[in-house]
Amino acid sequence: MRGTIRKISIPRRLIDDMMHASIGVPFVSLRRNLDISRLLEARALAAQPPGWAAIFVKAFGLVAQEQPVLRTLYARWPWPHFYELPRSIGMVAIARVENGEDCVLPQKVSLDDPPQSLAEIDRLIRFAKDAPVSEVGAFCKMLRAAALPLPLRRLVWLFGLNVARQRANYFGSFGVTSVAAYGPGELHALSPGPYILSYGTVTPDRTIDVLIRWDHRVTDGALIAKALTRLEQVLNTEIAAELRSQRPLAQVRAVAT
Repeated sequence: MRGTIRKISIPRRLIDDMMHASIGVPFVSLRRNLDISRLLEARALAAQPPGWAAIFVKAFGLVAQEQPVLRTLYARWPWPHFYELPRSIGMVAIARVENGEDCVLPQKVSLDDPPQSLAEIDRLIRFAKDAPVSEVGAFCKMLRAAALPLPLRRLVWLFGLNVARQRANYFGSFGVTSVAAYGPGELHALSPGPYILSYGTVTPDRTIDVLIRWDHRVTDGALIAKALTRLEQVLNTEIAAELRSQRPLAQVRAVAT
């Protein structure tokens, strides 16, 4: 059967490079249904509720502040070792349509100490969704590398993945992705690691499925199970409290009276 040869676009090259870099990562997965009742109550009262990606980026970053292994990378150069970062850097998968083609591009969210507000993180993610690609620094950096000839691309990725000080700059310390905006489904995504978190849709019983895939060289399932328990707590306490502080002034006055 005769088909049509089509050129691989630069955004698809980026995904190809990312999948190639993920081949050697020994990923393990853990999924858990989290009760987010208090978070949902607080989010419903917020004047401008942030998106779920922003919520999970900040919540995971807060858990990683307490558990350094969640901001630890595995690097091979100059010898295999672990590299603990002083803070978390999230890479959020942004669904875009460029030149009529669906694509996914990573937006970098560096979590300072103390981390930015939910509103600031949400603005950064929304900017990556709506702004021209040329105005989003993280997009430009990755697409410039994807535009190189294949041998040079492999060399750039080899350097970025295995020099610990550079790895977080290129790929972050954790990823966040989801297809919840398009309906329910369990997404088992791949990345160069060490952690990638995905979440589903909120169910009628006020729970949400969360799945974490991690580099088994860095840690084991027991710690990830504890991290998911702590993530549920953070969502319903620190994150919910910040959302309550965003209530419209009229609602705050009504409660006070």
